[in-house]
Amino acid sequence: MMGSSIFDLMLITPPLSKVNVRERFQMTQRVLFFVVVACLALTLKTIGFAQEIIGTHVTPHQFSDEIKWRRAPNPDLSAKVDLFVQNNQSQALELSKLNPPKFDEKSPEQLLQSSDWAWHDTPSSWLDDKVVVPSNAVTVMTFNGMSSDWGTGTKHELTLGSTEAAFTIDRPTHWMSAVTFRSVDEEGQESTEVRPNQIIVYVENDDDRSFQIQAMKLWLPKPDGNHHVFHAAHHFSELDCFPSNGIIPPHDKGGLIVICDRLPLTYVVVELIVKPEDQEPKSLWAHLRIKREVFDISGGWVVSKLKEGNSLQIDDYLALLKKMHINAGQIQDVSGYTDNPTQYEKWPIKRFNRMWPLEKYDTDSMLPEIHAVEFLGEPQYGGGRPVPPQKVWEGLAPYQPSRLPTSLTLSEEHSWRYYAGISDYPHYDAYRVTAPAADSWRMYDRWGGERIRWGSPLETIGVMTRSLREQSRPRPIAYWSQGAHDGWSGFRRYRRTSPTPDELRSQAWHGLSNRVTSLYWYNLSLESLMKFPDLIDPIIRVNRESLMLNEIFLAGDAYEYERINNKWDLNSIATRDALLMVVNDLDYQADTKKREFVFKPRAGSFQFDLPPWLKGDLQIFCVDANGTHNVEHRSSKDHVEVDDQIHVVGIYIATTNDTLRSRIDALHSELIALEKSTKIDPVNQESDLARLRQHLSK
Repeated sequence: MMGSSIFDLMLITPPLSKVNVRERFQMTQRVLFFVVVACLALTLKTIGFAQEIIGTHVTPHQFSDEIKWRRAPNPDLSAKVDLFVQNNQSQALELSKLNPPKFDEKSPEQLLQSSDWAWHDTPSSWLDDKVVVPSNAVTVMTFNGMSSDWGTGTKHELTLGSTEAAFTIDRPTHWMSAVTFRSVDEEGQESTEVRPNQIIVYVENDDDRSFQIQAMKLWLPKPDGNHHVFHAAHHFSELDCFPSNGIIPPHDKGGLIVICDRLPLTYVVVELIVKPEDQEPKSLWAHLRIKREVFDISGGWVVSKLKEGNSLQIDDYLALLKKMHINAGQIQDVSGYTDNPTQYEKWPIKRFNRMWPLEKYDTDSMLPEIHAVEFLGEPQYGGGRPVPPQKVWEGLAPYQPSRLPTSLTLSEEHSWRYYAGISDYPHYDAYRVTAPAADSWRMYDRWGGERIRWGSPLETIGVMTRSLREQSRPRPIAYWSQGAHDGWSGFRRYRRTSPTPDELRSQAWHGLSNRVTSLYWYNLSLESLMKFPDLIDPIIRVNRESLMLNEIFLAGDAYEYERINNKWDLNSIATRDALLMVVNDLDYQADTKKREFVFKPRAGSFQFDLPPWLKGDLQIFCVDANGTHNVEHRSSKDHVEVDDQIHVVGIYIATTNDTLRSRIDALHSELIALEKSTKIDPVNQESDLARLRQHLSK
């Protein structure tokens, strides 16, 4: 009867003209009874859709089978799920810790205790005891599963008070792979305004049919409103799409660019309306923080205690960091530096630390000086005992109402899926030679059966970058690369305790070529650089290349990856008008006597697929720290082929923009000029190196 309508009930009731009065009265009672039941059913149905799940964003869990572990990873694959819930009733919806939502009739806390979930961001864990969601507003409830019972293909039910709504965790066929917020001026060049006004969205089509991008909506909190409550704020129907018709071919990628008013630095719901071929339009969803994306380069722990003061009081060291293009570090408040306006303005380094209390750091004047909040160490290690993901979420939750992006250091690829989505800007560290490592280096059968303990395959950096990128989409990620480090002296003591210049360059570019939007070096302290001065110039060269190409890293998205005969890794990053193509040499040898990896120049021919929107006359050229260069190449409608001799890495660009090469060359000249302006050159001037070393003994 619950599925019957009033009209159905009338059909089974005899006409009143054919019965006597008593029977008429009885049948009237029956009709009224059924009317009440039907109305109750309709009421229950209305309650069931008073809060509607209008969308989901599903990130299926994964881990690589290429990385070797002492213990095999848990084979259960779950998923991270964002539920977008809209209040469709006329009165406001109150979400309270006293009456939290349930999932399959269980509380989030019960699901944590049973190891079905790793962490959640739902009303029962929110800092506010009560959150009010007005009519037509949207809220987002997120959970990250741990059990395959909450993986793709499973069905579940959300209960909010008397509301019940079913949802399925489907493996997506379309999704936003990257959403980037940039700040640009009227000419489209990067601006220093901290509030972004440009949105770049990439969308991936993993279906056998094409679909067309139709519109985009932004849902934002009200000014001074709760960051869990989103209202329809912007609707964009005129989109700068690529391909220009907005049609994304099967198993390919495309995107769009929108210029808008300056956006608040808060969380946003992005709704992208697409129309799959021969289907009705549907929405793709994403929930992330609005942060101005800038390619920052961190020097790690740049503060060293000296006999008198600290290293950031030394102009020679600060000049060297500037020469190396380091603009961020693991600092918060440093005596004699951040409290010395003259010193700090001359040699600025962005802060990358706890940033607490918020009232001190979440200010208009301080925001340009902050890279991100990061203070939880490596929770997957946790000093030998991993910190539960929900505890990590709780550590970062107080920053959600602020304007500060949070970051989290992840270490172990086999289980960082459980920490996915906790922070706004995740990054990982994993060093491939003479360093502590989570994976088992002795298990890699990589060099003709030779098993080594002092190093691991350098290309696993690329494996991990791709893994974290896909587990974090559409949020950006960063990467700690192995630099010069004065530490681990008792570790791998049978070889030097930092990479060779070639090992350093290879690791950095395996990460960069898979698209990161900031690069962190471990660890460019004064002691480290003085212990391994032969790494100063290699780091300068990688940083220079990164900044020459930073527009592509920021405005682009990873497009394609291919391994060729276990000899080469080919990666590409696409933007609207360019394709960055990177060739990483995998045919390096393990010299077991010197205990280092040895690269030799090798010639090759490398073919890259062109994105469907990159059509027309192409400029194709090579890029390195010395500038741009011509390269032998061939191109067709769908491919670019480059012939070159590679030493460690080859970097190439194909573009339809006839000004891009000249802009890269101009930026190269600016970077060289900046390096010279620092008036310090420990690579070529022994006196400068000696002077820097003297500071360590003072």
